[in-house]
Amino acid sequence: MIERISSLQNSGIKRVVRLRTKKSREARGLTIVEGNREVRQALAAGLRFHSVYICREGVYRCDEELVKALEAGRVKVYDTGCSVFGKMCYGDRTEGVLGLVEQPTLTLEQLKLGAAPLVVVMESVEKPGNLGAVLRTCDAAGVEALLVCDEKTDIYNPNVIRASLGAVFAVPMVSCTSKEALEFLRARGIRTFAAVVQATEDYFNKDMSGPCAIILGSEQGGLGDLWRRNCDEQARIPMLGKVDSLNVSVSAAVMIYESLRQRRRT
Repeated sequence: MIERISSLQNSGIKRVVRLRTKKSREARGLTIVEGNREVRQALAAGLRFHSVYICREGVYRCDEELVKALEAGRVKVYDTGCSVFGKMCYGDRTEGVLGLVEQPTLTLEQLKLGAAPLVVVMESVEKPGNLGAVLRTCDAAGVEALLVCDEKTDIYNPNVIRASLGAVFAVPMVSCTSKEALEFLRARGIRTFAAVVQATEDYFNKDMSGPCAIILGSEQGGLGDLWRRNCDEQARIPMLGKVDSLNVSVSAAVMIYESLRQRRRT
């Protein structure tokens, strides 16, 4: 049975609002998933829902089939008014569905990779939007895992989920240190290809058709010394204009799809 919440002073609504902070998300082990597509992805991935809030008033609309699927999965659903839902939601989206889910906790040891995996590593990623965009590319290209090393934003930030359109729940993602990631990849015979502006060879001249990991640094500082010293290959993306680098999500897409092109050719 769907319960109605109409008061902005409701304690549950206040708890949702507090989840906008990283400290609160970490303390409760929950994050906010907003939007029909994103909530559906979380449901399909088998994540455990704490509760879902919907709104069918004013500018807000929700997918009624999704609501039925949530109820069938015994997820607690609350119906809210415009003012209540507007207090909880992010930005100007009009999809009237917002869920609280338990954050997945995947470790390197739990990753299951194929015989010739394509893995992406992001070191010190700063912007949730960039991480979300890379996740969308990883999902589209069939990347088997994304390792987020020494991150500067929590990987289940609601803005990561939003920017990824829910791909965050489709791509196995692990938070670890760069040292742990390097050891993990070496132990499995996965060659590492680091995107480095100062590299002398272009990425499309590298053989990325076998087991490989594409390593990307932050836009602010690039890759750290650990990866520069210990990667198997360094590669550059040719820059023929006035600027010297691309957005990290664009760099990731360029190299990921080159690896996919080579794999389809072999």
